[in-house]
Amino acid sequence: MRVGKLAVVLLTGVLCLIGGARAQFNEGGRTPDHATAGHPPEAEFHMGRLAYYALGCAGSRGWCNPWWAIDYPLAEAHFLPALARMTRVQVADDSRAVTLDDDALFDYPWIILQQPGRGEWHPHGEQAARLREYLMRGGFLVVDDFHDEYEWASFQSAMQEVLPDRPIIDMSDDHPIFHVVFDLPEMTKVQIPNANSIGWGGRGGMRGTPRWRGVEDANGRLVILIAYNNDVMDGWQWADDPRYPGDKANLALRLGVNVAMYSMTH
Repeated sequence: MRVGKLAVVLLTGVLCLIGGARAQFNEGGRTPDHATAGHPPEAEFHMGRLAYYALGCAGSRGWCNPWWAIDYPLAEAHFLPALARMTRVQVADDSRAVTLDDDALFDYPWIILQQPGRGEWHPHGEQAARLREYLMRGGFLVVDDFHDEYEWASFQSAMQEVLPDRPIIDMSDDHPIFHVVFDLPEMTKVQIPNANSIGWGGRGGMRGTPRWRGVEDANGRLVILIAYNNDVMDGWQWADDPRYPGDKANLALRLGVNVAMYSMTH
């Protein structure tokens, strides 16, 4: 499914409409709905956030969200309408919190893991086995918003338990995931910044060189996309804020559309 140049123009229009999407969400909320845990998705595409236990919290606009939901709800409020607009997929209005113990885990084509470094995410035993089974049965995991060598070492350790026989690879620009809907010919050379890296909150400078990495199954299907030293969901969350670079917000949304479609067709 190739959209082409017209889609880029239309997606730019989506950015102009994004402000209205906020009305669909409760801005006082801090995490996706846990009450529906164990129930199947309510739409053809229902984004899952991988919820895990972590000490501490962070966020914006006065919220202190758990690490796994740090950009909720505005990341979803901006991305999900864009996905619905740019594809024919029936998209749920909000994400859902999904744990590795949820009975409905295998019903979600795509789950997002955020801040695995700061949250010290490390599944063991049965949880690691369930994530491995999820990926081998066709699921897809996006890992976003973690930085520097310490956080990479923490994530790498977790991956050695989840998929001990599958190496982490560096992505190439010609990988199908960067071209399934939108052509993103130099994606691996780009860094999608977080808000702090452009001077918000008194800090500047993104930590580390951007690395787009992944894990493939034995048949060469990508099962994990790793946005290391990147913050794709900040690109979604701040897409309607004039202080955030518009080209990076647009790129983050286009990448999200590609990943969603790849996860449902591969």
